[in-house]
Amino acid sequence: MLRFQNVVFQYDSEEFNIIDGLSFAIAPGEFVSVIGPSGCGKSTIFRLINQLLPCKAGEITVGGERIDGRRGYCGYMPQRDLLFPWRTVHENLRLPMEIRGGISREEMDRRAADTLEHVGLSGWGEKRPDELSGGMRQRAAFARTLLTGSELLLLDEPFSALDFLTRISMQEWLLRQWENDHKTVLFITHDVEEAIFLSSRVLVVEQTPIRRLVSFTVPAPYPRTRACLTAPEMLSLRENLIDMLRREVTV
Repeated sequence: MLRFQNVVFQYDSEEFNIIDGLSFAIAPGEFVSVIGPSGCGKSTIFRLINQLLPCKAGEITVGGERIDGRRGYCGYMPQRDLLFPWRTVHENLRLPMEIRGGISREEMDRRAADTLEHVGLSGWGEKRPDELSGGMRQRAAFARTLLTGSELLLLDEPFSALDFLTRISMQEWLLRQWENDHKTVLFITHDVEEAIFLSSRVLVVEQTPIRRLVSFTVPAPYPRTRACLTAPEMLSLRENLIDMLRREVTV
């Protein structure tokens, strides 16, 4: 679904490549998390995928085709929900379809209503974002991301601003959504436990500049509950990942 091949990127303000010859691949239907220290370049990878930043060299493909100049191949959900406060929830969900064009108002309304029901927000479409709780806003933002129609979803720390209990609830909710839809998800997080609970694989940023991502397969089958986190092999993976991140911060 997604492939980086010898990708290089450098910010104008830097004297070195923050991404230097990076290659990795994500298979269709995978849920893969990327972890690493703050400022190591994780979000830069997302910005390259959605063409907010241009590659200096190398190739990025989605579905076997180069992304250059393409639209609609991925949905992107940043850390903040970024719902427009002057629009209702329903109107916010229509936005990606309005941008794409070629869809009747009646069809946009139908898809928005169906997706709100899908994420458990049926009946909330006429509310403004400030009338929703933090978790509900994130679900609405995820619904809007789904309505891009893309099979590849980029989720950049979507739950980092939520309180502990709401974050756990949203993790469980997202996992159920993925188990039903099997979209391809690339998920950035600083939370090691969140990464191993959600993911089939975890990719670790080993160093900056980013030359490779170290891949770990999560040893737990789907469907999952939080009880899987207490399994010895999951605890071992958790400690291994934490030790890696500690070494990276110390170096």
